[in-house]
Amino acid sequence: MTKIVDPHFAERVSTSFARQNAMALIQATIPVIEHGRTEIHLPHWAGVEQQHGFVHGGVVGMIADSAAGYAAMTMIFATDSVLTVEFKMNLVAPADGEKLIARGKVVRPGKTLIITQAEVFAVKDGRETLCALMQQTIMVMHGKTEK
Repeated sequence: MTKIVDPHFAERVSTSFARQNAMALIQATIPVIEHGRTEIHLPHWAGVEQQHGFVHGGVVGMIADSAAGYAAMTMIFATDSVLTVEFKMNLVAPADGEKLIARGKVVRPGKTLIITQAEVFAVKDGRETLCALMQQTIMVMHGKTEK
């Protein structure tokens, strides 16, 4: 991995996550923030279900996008911010469990573009089942901090 350019990256990511109304809306949390890696946890509740009782694919995409995006944010200067420009996601199994865990990681850091991945697991009876894979391109917005 690359060197840490902002020693306060975890605090910056945590503060940013707290400002994301969409994550609050779905009751997601971000218990893991490490250099180049984050996890977002989502409890399975009726408000995020689709018609079969699984967590909706759009919600799975939300947590994958945010987990990978925040992984990228751990690698940039405090004066910069990040924005998703593209992602491709495969839903490989129903999101069926008591909670979902989205694990985002940086695959290739760059000055302008950062390539990331996320895996989303459904946790049922203590067992994790992969339910989605995502690859993402993040744009670093130099000199532009968040609102």
